[in-house]
Amino acid sequence: MKRNTSDQHVGVVQEVEKDVPKEQFVQSVFESIATKYDVMNDILSFRRHKAWRKFAMARMDMKQGENAVDICCGTCDWTLSLAEASGSGKIIGLDFSPSMLEVGRRKVNNHKLAENITLIEGNAMSLPFEDHKFDYATIGFGLRNVPDLVQVLHEMKRVVKPGGMVVCLELSKPTWQPFKGIYYFYFEKILPNLGKLFASRYEQYKWLPVSVSLFPGRDELAKIFEQVGLQHVEAHPLTGGIAALHIGIKEI
Repeated sequence: MKRNTSDQHVGVVQEVEKDVPKEQFVQSVFESIATKYDVMNDILSFRRHKAWRKFAMARMDMKQGENAVDICCGTCDWTLSLAEASGSGKIIGLDFSPSMLEVGRRKVNNHKLAENITLIEGNAMSLPFEDHKFDYATIGFGLRNVPDLVQVLHEMKRVVKPGGMVVCLELSKPTWQPFKGIYYFYFEKILPNLGKLFASRYEQYKWLPVSVSLFPGRDELAKIFEQVGLQHVEAHPLTGGIAALHIGIKEI
């Protein structure tokens, strides 16, 4: 009997975790693709990730002088957007991949924002910040890769001020046909081969559809936001539901 896609994805994860924990595996993936990450993002999303981030910034309505921490900041595209919107505010980018941070650091310097942005190596599961420190805590395309997304959301909620905003921009699952079928065919069959062609990485890009398949859908993630105690939760589908923006407010 042929295994369904979900069973196959669970099998991939089980094979990964027999050899190395998820956190270590994901870190090795991003270490290996760091220098090609930005180019591959443009290719694989047809540059839509830029529009998604622009939409997120508009919904956040960040004010001059406000501060933020960008969790799983990677090569710092969102970190830079936060710094540009904030102006004089201090922005911290945190990631567990030194190679991704090094690419991000070069971009920060090129944008002449080193005085506004501090980059640190750290773990999203245990943020090295005191309570009630930031106006915003953001995570872009990283929540599906952490060992425990509920723990990460609790940490993000902990470090924002009362009335502060927890924001997640993430790949999601389209729900309507025929777009859904076309999307999954591209994501599972074509995308890993594009990774092989443009970044010489096949196995690493096979992980991407697996991680999305096992991640909560848009409505389910909105409920998780509420369960961790965030209020006024918003869930916005983007580009037919292939990505989603979630926003929650810490109670005052």
